[in-house]
Amino acid sequence: MKQLILLALVVLLSLPVGAQPLRPGFEKSEYTELIKINFRFVDSVRYEEFPAPERFTHAYRSPILGIDNCWDFWKDKQGTGVISVRGTTGTIASWMGNFYSAMVPATGWLKTTEADTFRYALSEDPKAAVHVGWLISTGALMKDMLPQLETFLAAGNRDLLITGHSQGGGIAFLVTAHLRSLQRQGKLPADLRIKTYCSAGPKPGNLYFAYSYEAMTQMGWGYNVVNAADWVPETPFSIQTTNDFNTTNPFTGAKKGMKVIPIPVRWVVKSAYRKMDRPTRRSQRRFEKYLGRKMDKYLARFIKGIEAPEYLPSSAYVRCGNHITLVPDAAYYEQFPDSSSNKFIHHGIHPYLYLVERLKTD
Repeated sequence: MKQLILLALVVLLSLPVGAQPLRPGFEKSEYTELIKINFRFVDSVRYEEFPAPERFTHAYRSPILGIDNCWDFWKDKQGTGVISVRGTTGTIASWMGNFYSAMVPATGWLKTTEADTFRYALSEDPKAAVHVGWLISTGALMKDMLPQLETFLAAGNRDLLITGHSQGGGIAFLVTAHLRSLQRQGKLPADLRIKTYCSAGPKPGNLYFAYSYEAMTQMGWGYNVVNAADWVPETPFSIQTTNDFNTTNPFTGAKKGMKVIPIPVRWVVKSAYRKMDRPTRRSQRRFEKYLGRKMDKYLARFIKGIEAPEYLPSSAYVRCGNHITLVPDAAYYEQFPDSSSNKFIHHGIHPYLYLVERLKTD
C-alpha cells in the first residue's frame, strides 16, 4: 500500500505544471502568454516585432463578425483552451463600435443581424447596464464561439482562459459574464473552470454590472491588467448623475428634504443643487444622443439588421474587475516617454511586457 501511494506521488510530481487544473490567482507567466496571444492578431508580416507564445498553439480563427470583430482559439498540450478576442482595428466600423457607447440593460436581447437574435443575462441585478457597441460584438461572436466551445468541452476539457487587449478586453468582460450565465443556467458544464485576463480593458458598464462581474470572478478568477500611463482603460467617457446611485441614498428626492430648511436658506440651497444637478443630466442626454442614437444610424450603414435595446438614461461607466496595476517609474518613461504624436505609446505589447516583467507578486 505504501508503495502504491509513493508511486502515485512520484507520478503527480513528475507531471508538468501545465497539467494542473486552472488555479485562482494572478500568475505573471499566464498573463505574459496571453498578452502574446492577443498580439497575434496583427498582420502576419509584423509578427517578428512581437514575441510569440510558448505554451499555447493556435487552433482556430473566426471569420470577421459583428462590428469588425474576430476571435482566436488556442490550446496547450494539457487541454487548457484560450478564447482571445481581437481589439480595435484600423477600420471605421471598429472604431465606431467603441464610440457606440450608450448604455443598455445587462439582461435582454438584441439583433446582431437581420436573422440573428442574441439573448443574454450578463447580470442578475436589474440595475446593471453595459456598453451597447461591445454587447453587439459579444452577441455576434457568440454565434461562432459557442459551437467551437462545445467541441472543446465534448473532448473532456474543462479549463478555459478568456483574454483580450484593449477593445478585446472590454468585450472579454462581457464574454465572460455571458459564459458564466450559461453555466448558471446549466447550458455549460458546472465543472468548467473559467479564468479571465482582460488586458488594458476599458470600462464595460456601470457600477452594478461591475459588482456582478466582480462577484462572479472574485477569489482569483478574473483580472484586468492596466498600465497606469495608458489612456484606454480610462474610457468610455463617464457621467454620474443623482439617478446613478443605489435606491437608498440622500440625493434622490433631495428637493423634498429641503422643505424643512428655513425659506431664505432653502432658496440658496435649491439654487445651488439645480446648478450642480442639471449640467450632469444635460451632458448625459447629449452623450446618449451622439454616442447612442446617431452612432446607431451610422453603424446601420455597415451592418444591416442591428437592433439594440432601448438605451438607459445613464453614462456612469466605472472600472470593472480585480485590477493588476502596472505603475511606470522613471526608467519606464526613459524607454516609453509621453508623446504628442504617438497616442498609443503606453498601450502596446512592449510597455505592458516591460512593466509586468518587473511586477513584484510576493
